[in-house]
Amino acid sequence: MKKITNRRTKIRTTRITLNKRLVALFTFSVISLSACAETVLQGDIERGKEMSGVCGMCHGDNGISLIPIYPNLAGQKEQYLVLQLKAFRSGERVNMAMTSHAQKLTDQDIADLSAYYAQLDPKPE
Repeated sequence: MKKITNRRTKIRTTRITLNKRLVALFTFSVISLSACAETVLQGDIERGKEMSGVCGMCHGDNGISLIPIYPNLAGQKEQYLVLQLKAFRSGERVNMAMTSHAQKLTDQDIADLSAYYAQLDPKPE
């Protein structure tokens, strides 16, 4: 009888330990995922247009660059532009001109500029 009781106690202890581990793993997973998730800000197209003056010097007033070495921004996918500007700002992507400009931008500035350029017609006039 004592062996059966010890075995049952051992099984309960093992289940409790496994349950605690599962709860800990679940909690860790939720915290990790929430830390990795980035809030997507809604871009203000009008504000982006107001801020685009500096960008227009290289990328063109309408997002179509007149200088062959600079890319067109008009019609680019909004999230692509967000990722690129954040990469310049963080130093993950380096360019003499872009890094210094991007470092001055907030997340909202980036969202606004990206929304503005994404909605422009990518065909030159």
